[in-house]
Amino acid sequence: MAKKRQTIPDAPPAAPPPGSLRDDLRRLEEIVRALEADDLDLDAALALFEEGVGRLRAARERLGDAEAKVRKVLEQADGTLSLADLDE
Repeated sequence: MAKKRQTIPDAPPAAPPPGSLRDDLRRLEEIVRALEADDLDLDAALALFEEGVGRLRAARERLGDAEAKVRKVLEQADGTLSLADLDE
């Protein structure tokens, strides 16, 4: 019996559309699962890899923006920066 080829779930173009961090992480998990499959052809694997890199960059940028906002909120009135764990 021949193996069934894996289909790529909702494969968007390499440049990810703007979305939430949660959406990017969910899609990255899908991409990893698809890339780990044995029945993915090279062209599809490369397209998924490119999309994953784009989504990873977008997620890192969002996290960097969030960190900058947290730092700004923690900035003291005299201009000094007070870094503290968010759990405190």
